[in-house]
Amino acid sequence: MLDRLLQWAKQLKREAVTLWFCYRHPQTPLIAKMLAISVVAYAFSPIDLIPDFIPVLGLLDDAILLPIGIWLTLKFIPAPILAECRKKATLWMAEKHSKPRNWLGAAIVIVLWIAAAWFTWHIFSKWFIA
Repeated sequence: MLDRLLQWAKQLKREAVTLWFCYRHPQTPLIAKMLAISVVAYAFSPIDLIPDFIPVLGLLDDAILLPIGIWLTLKFIPAPILAECRKKATLWMAEKHSKPRNWLGAAIVIVLWIAAAWFTWHIFSKWFIA
């Protein structure tokens, strides 16, 4: 079972790299590009929306949100483009042995955390200061 889980994780990583190539492909439809950019930004961000040290929730985002986002995005990409990008992703993984880093995704996550902190402070300050 552990071997199947590791294979699934490796396939998920390859599909995320595939989406990275898909959103850069000029013939990818706009909706697929937008979805791919969102999924890739989150998948390759060095910072998670929900940090992994938070019990259960920290791992659920990677175990549920990413596969659903990848699956949904792949549905919007035409087969020839997908096949071409999968080949590129396989070559990338063989050469680089890693996934690309996405600092834009990290910046988005940081902005979301700052916005959540500000919103929380704003709401609680009205209750306790007023």
